[in-house]
Amino acid sequence: MEKSKKKSLADLNTSKIVRAIFGVLVSGVLLWRMIDVLFVERTYGPDTWARFAITGLVIGGMYALIAIGYTLVYGILFMINFAHGEVMMIGSFTGYFVFELLATIPMPTAVNPDEVFLNALPVLSILIAFIAGMGSSALSGLLLEKLAYRPLRKAPRLVPLISAIGASIFLQNIAMLLFGPQRRPYHNPEFLTRGTGWEVMVAGKEVLITYTGVFSFILSLVLMYGLYLLVQKTKLGRSMRAVAEDKQAAALMGIDVDAVISKTFIISGVLAGAAGVMWGVHNGLINHYIGYIPGIKAFTAAVMGGIGNIPGAMLGGMALGLFETLGPALLGIDFQLKDVIAFTILILVLIFRPSGILGETLSEEKL
Repeated sequence: MEKSKKKSLADLNTSKIVRAIFGVLVSGVLLWRMIDVLFVERTYGPDTWARFAITGLVIGGMYALIAIGYTLVYGILFMINFAHGEVMMIGSFTGYFVFELLATIPMPTAVNPDEVFLNALPVLSILIAFIAGMGSSALSGLLLEKLAYRPLRKAPRLVPLISAIGASIFLQNIAMLLFGPQRRPYHNPEFLTRGTGWEVMVAGKEVLITYTGVFSFILSLVLMYGLYLLVQKTKLGRSMRAVAEDKQAAALMGIDVDAVISKTFIISGVLAGAAGVMWGVHNGLINHYIGYIPGIKAFTAAVMGGIGNIPGAMLGGMALGLFETLGPALLGIDFQLKDVIAFTILILVLIFRPSGILGETLSEEKL
């Protein structure tokens, strides 16, 4: 017994040493590449770095909203909802069809007899699209919980994970059959035309800050702050934290555990739906596959921040967006490899800090 214990300690120490050496090597290579790009080659000017950073913050805000959905569900059920990206996709398509419908409703004016609802009442149009997208995603999340996860709640943890992967594939294929495999262009109201915005001077050169980017980033911050208030300041939030801590004790205190879990899926769906509409408004093209890669990257962000930790998911999403846009330039590699950077970060986090930047939030039940 004593020999076995000593052997385990020796193996643990060896593992720590190997990880430390690997970490030093990786850090050294990354530092060398960044110094070479920034100070030797000087491939990009300050204006280009500013553009990369702005894009990263906008995309990072969307990743953060999706990542919060992963972390909310994990915090309560200790499972990864791999169909969450498809919930975002449903919200994105709903917003698309709302815009298409509003673009067919005539609202002629004296100035423009061909005016349509979408451009005549742009703020209301956007509000309707977001409400519809968030509502459809919330409904999708609720149905997933009731049909795919609740019957398996007492099964081994691998079973609901397989169910989540199956639900993801199912939703992707249903969307392809209903909407077709082709990419569809998002038709925004005119005041949110993509490629237009404010021009600011950085190092003597113009940098465009797009209207869609500012809109998406500010809305992301508003929704994240709203979620923080919901979780920390409301009765529902206290119930969610109680269920995450100990389901049996929460039930004994009179909390309807099933209802809280369902509401958690609804909230995560609302945030994913908002991210889906933002994705279409800002990026302009959607198809049935649109939720898969952002969903996996948002999972990476949740792990990076600390799965089960809401502030960690927010931080992880923003950080991942910046890494993804700045990373290829800093390392001097092709920008088509930005997905490789995102998943490399996931691997490195799992190796060196599995609990994430802010730490994984664990309840006694999991411990």
